[in-house]
Amino acid sequence: MALLDDLSLAVQKGKAKDVEALVTQGLAEGVSAQQLLDNGLLTGMSILGNKFKNNEVFVPEVLIAARALNRGTALIKAKLVEEGVEPIGKVVIGTVQGDLHDIGKNLVKMMLEGAGFAVVDLGVDVSPEKFVAAVQTEKPHVLAMSSLLTTTMGAQGKVVEALSAAGVRDAVKVIVGGAPVTQAFADQIGADGYAADAASAADVAKSFVLAA
Repeated sequence: MALLDDLSLAVQKGKAKDVEALVTQGLAEGVSAQQLLDNGLLTGMSILGNKFKNNEVFVPEVLIAARALNRGTALIKAKLVEEGVEPIGKVVIGTVQGDLHDIGKNLVKMMLEGAGFAVVDLGVDVSPEKFVAAVQTEKPHVLAMSSLLTTTMGAQGKVVEALSAAGVRDAVKVIVGGAPVTQAFADQIGADGYAADAASAADVAKSFVLAA
């Protein structure tokens, strides 16, 4: 459908007004909210995510596209509920204790939402206790932790330990990331997954949900 292709393209180019106009037009023409979401908005974000992974686009383009995506999803939120459309899964995300950086975390959040996840954002400087409480309360499929500093990456391990101590480690998949974090470090602290960038984080989270 040409309208859905146009919607995907508008998201990729970050044209929020075009996204709004196309979503409004689609709804008026009887296109389901699910189609607009899956075959228009999320398709566009997925294509952009792959380009981001391949260094064909960069952080500013992704942020602008995510803003356009959010404008579109806001218009169909009520319709999605009416149609009984559920998120593909839930993710709790936050930057670990002692670290106040949020650009990477916000980018991952946008990519996760663009992949169809419901995301609970705990913000920055999040203590192990707060992560554990969120897992107990929100019952997410995935817990995603970010750390930009070598001095704070150890806090990711403390969260994994706290989850085990609280008896909820097996209830959630843990993904870690951030500039100093590596696959080796993720293995060392007992995380389930590692993501080198925001698009990869969404792919890893999706693989966990699909495998469940």
